[in-house]
Amino acid sequence: MPSLKDQVAAALSKITMPGTGKDIVAAGAVSDIYEKDGKVMLSISVPSDKASRFEPIRAAAEAAVKSVPGVVKATVALTAEVAPGSAPRQAPPAQGHDHGHSHAMPAKNAIPGVKSIIAVASGKGGVGKSTTAVNFALALAARGLKVGILDADIYGPSVPRLMGLSGEKPEMGEDRRLVPLENYGLKVMSIGFLVDEETPMIWRAPMAVSALTQMLRESAWGDLDVLVVDMPPGTGDVQLTMAQQVPLTGAVIVSTPQDLALLDARRGVAMFQKVEVPVLGIVENMAYFVCPNCGTHHDIFGHGGAAEEARRIGVPFLGEVPLEMRIRETSDAGLPVVATEPAGPHAESYLAIAGRVLDALAGKPQRAAPRIVIE
Repeated sequence: MPSLKDQVAAALSKITMPGTGKDIVAAGAVSDIYEKDGKVMLSISVPSDKASRFEPIRAAAEAAVKSVPGVVKATVALTAEVAPGSAPRQAPPAQGHDHGHSHAMPAKNAIPGVKSIIAVASGKGGVGKSTTAVNFALALAARGLKVGILDADIYGPSVPRLMGLSGEKPEMGEDRRLVPLENYGLKVMSIGFLVDEETPMIWRAPMAVSALTQMLRESAWGDLDVLVVDMPPGTGDVQLTMAQQVPLTGAVIVSTPQDLALLDARRGVAMFQKVEVPVLGIVENMAYFVCPNCGTHHDIFGHGGAAEEARRIGVPFLGEVPLEMRIRETSDAGLPVVATEPAGPHAESYLAIAGRVLDALAGKPQRAAPRIVIE
C-alpha cells in the first residue's frame, strides 16, 4: 500500500499549475512533504509577481490533502519565488496596512478566551530567552493567573524539554483543535510536540508562519489570563507576522549585558515599536556570576548594559537574572526553578520580573528593578 506521503503526492498531482500544462507536482512547485501522525505540511512555490493569483491553488491543494484517508490536519503555504534579475513585488496590503510581505496579512483577530498575549523576544539567540520565557510564565501562574505558553521558535523549539514534556504528543479534540499539553499548571503548545526532537525544520518562512498561526489559533487554549509566546530570536518574517497578525499586549526583550547582544536587542525593541506593540521592558539575563566556592562576584559578560540601554531608549528595566549553574541544571532536566524551587533565590528574580510586568499592564508605578545576589 502506498505511504501517506505518496497518497498526498498523488492527490496533489490532480491540480494543474497555471501556465505550465503540468500538475503542481510535475512542475516542481511542491516542497518536500512533511508528515507526522497524520499531520501534513508542505509549501507551493509560485512566481512572486503572481502570488495573489495562486490562493485558489493553495486552497485546492489543502482541500486535496485533507481528502486523503489518514490525514487529520493539513497545512499548505505559498512560497513566492523571485525570478533571477527581478525585484520582489509586495502583495497589496491587507486591511489598509502596508505589511511588506509577499502574502496578504489578516487583521489582528483576538484568540478566543485569551485575555492578554505577551511576547518574550530577543534580538539574537543564545541569551537564555526560552529559559526566561518559561520561568516568567510560571512566575505569572504563581501569582494566581491562568497561563499558557506557545513555543513560536519553529526552527529551534526548546519549550518541550524545558517544561519536562519531551516526547509527549498533543491530542486532537472533538472540535478538531489540538489540545495543549499541561505541566506545572501551564498549558503548553510547541512544534516540538509534532516532530522528533532531532528533526531539522527545513521550512521556508511562509510554511513556518502557517504552522505557527495554526498552533496559535487552532489550539484549545480555553480561558487564559495570559498567553506567553516564546518568540524565535531575531527580527525576521515569523516575528513580524506575529507582531502584525496577533493582538500582542506587549513584548519583553531578553538580552545579556555585552554590547553585541544589546545591539541586537535594540533592533528587537525598534521592531515592536515600529508595529506599535508596547515594549514592557528589558530583562538582563546572565547578568553576573557568583563563584559557588569562594563567593567572588564576576561580571563575565559585563554588567548593567541592559539597564543602561533601557534608560537610553526609554523603556522599563525589568530586572536581572544571574548566570547560575542551578538555573542551567534545572532547565536541562525539565525542572524549571520557579516551579520546583519556588522559595529559592533564583525563582525570586523571575517572580519580581513578573510582578513588574503585571504592574505595567495595570498602569501602576514601576517598582525598582530587582537585583538578586546569589551568595
